[in-house]
Amino acid sequence: MSLMASSQVRAFDPPTMGWSSWNTFALNINEQTIKQTAAAMKSKGYAKVGYVYCNIDDGYFGGRDSQTGHLLIHPTRFPNGLKPVVDYIHAQGLKAGIYSDGGYDTCGSYHGGDKDGVGVGLYKHDQQDCDFFFKELGFDFIKIDFCGGVNYHNKDGLNLDEKERYTAIHKAIVNTGREDVRMNICRWDYPGAWAKDIACSWRMHGDINCSWGSVKEIIEDNLYLSAYCRDGHYNDMDMLEVGRWLSAEEDKTHFGMWCLMSSPLLIGCNINDIKTESANLLKNKELIAINQDSLGLQAYVVKRDIENGTYVLVKDVEELNGLSRVVGLYNPNDKAMEISFDFADVCLGGQIKMRNLFTRVNKSGTYEGSYKEKVPAHGLRIYKLTAEERYEQTLYEAETAFMQTYQEIKWRGDTDARFEENAACSGGVMCSWLGKIAKNDIVWPHVYSKEGGEYNLTVCYLSGEARTMTLEVNGKKAKTISVSNTGWNKVSTKTVKVNLEAGDNVVRLYNSSAHMPNIDCIKLQKIVPDAVEQVSADEALGSRAAYDLRGVKLAEGNSSRHQVVIKNGKKFVR
Repeated sequence: MSLMASSQVRAFDPPTMGWSSWNTFALNINEQTIKQTAAAMKSKGYAKVGYVYCNIDDGYFGGRDSQTGHLLIHPTRFPNGLKPVVDYIHAQGLKAGIYSDGGYDTCGSYHGGDKDGVGVGLYKHDQQDCDFFFKELGFDFIKIDFCGGVNYHNKDGLNLDEKERYTAIHKAIVNTGREDVRMNICRWDYPGAWAKDIACSWRMHGDINCSWGSVKEIIEDNLYLSAYCRDGHYNDMDMLEVGRWLSAEEDKTHFGMWCLMSSPLLIGCNINDIKTESANLLKNKELIAINQDSLGLQAYVVKRDIENGTYVLVKDVEELNGLSRVVGLYNPNDKAMEISFDFADVCLGGQIKMRNLFTRVNKSGTYEGSYKEKVPAHGLRIYKLTAEERYEQTLYEAETAFMQTYQEIKWRGDTDARFEENAACSGGVMCSWLGKIAKNDIVWPHVYSKEGGEYNLTVCYLSGEARTMTLEVNGKKAKTISVSNTGWNKVSTKTVKVNLEAGDNVVRLYNSSAHMPNIDCIKLQKIVPDAVEQVSADEALGSRAAYDLRGVKLAEGNSSRHQVVIKNGKKFVR
């Protein structure tokens, strides 16, 4: 596999936005319900802000024709079949979505007792059903469940291979001649790197329910999957429970985190019966904009406070490595917590303007150095930051990197990379079980250098025995790094010199024959021709006067960190 550095200008298809029937109606759907919802999506302004997919989930099935195997539609729920419903959805200017399963039976037939859903899954009917859905009926989206594919969810005891089944279904969709169909994999855990080649999104967790515990658990599981959201393919956190019975604060956090993390946004409530506050949240154009941003990025954790259990997340919007970033202050705790961060942590400097994306109001004045705020229980604050300067990132956590073998469905042996908690690590998490085969690697595909040049690259690792790893930069071997036994709970470092190109660089660590050390992070420091040290302005003022590059003496009390170059006995701050 190759992860090539990408251009600074990118434009990808955004996450799917729309409505789905399951959360509110489950199996109790019918033609009238779907049509009324489609009409409301248009008349109530949801379609105008991007919710354009009206998706029929489980519950429409009526068995199969015993002679032809043709899929039948429920005779009382949809007495006129599905074609008039699809046509009605399209007439509203919307797109139509449908549901099936990768095995024989649907989840509703097994767990919901819907006998009409027995034998209606795609298994053994891939091409027949795809032709029916996409050529005959004209659907534009499909969610494919997998209850019929795992033996603990189906009466047939089937245990099907996920990659084989979803790949076969994808091929059947391609064979219909439709190039615009969006496919969603619903396997309830991150399935692996293969999913990107066949689907626009994949579920990364079990089914959501309308409780804070469920929302919190899904967010927690997605905190370290940012590298797997790429090139217009997204981690699906499941349908939205906003507008049902979460608290107002929990609704905000739920929706805001789905936006920050670029999850598909599929409304799950009854939009014909929704509180104004919830409706306004779902139609918040500025939050939607960060979800639909053309860069297609998922926010990643830039600061984790292990002691108080809070997080700071960040992502670029509008332009890679530009002056605008979105930051989220997330408090999953049951009591209010103060959350703080340095603007340098998010690679921004100078005077910072802040806009609250929930209230859509600019904070007064500008900010510099750092920011803190008390965030309520189960709360989230999202700000769009606009800065005067953009700094190069110097710390790349392992949990923001891409591991080709990583997946969450089942443990396949000691060549499956994984995340593990370790309090010794900078972010409290390390990547482990790396190496032994070449593809069991760890890759940072977007290591940015503004001008290129020579850098010190420091690998922060943990190892209870002597091990080796090969460092590769932009596809070229840079160095084989040997480490000694320093302990599995102690972070040690190795520093090597590397040359980076201007723009994005791909940094890879691997071992094709033996296990690597566990990886905490990598750090970068540009090598400049003069003597350079990393100090704060206060530290510089403590020994000699500190000046900026224009020769202006720094004011005392400026505690932001700078790169200080010593020239002619004076310290010049970069």
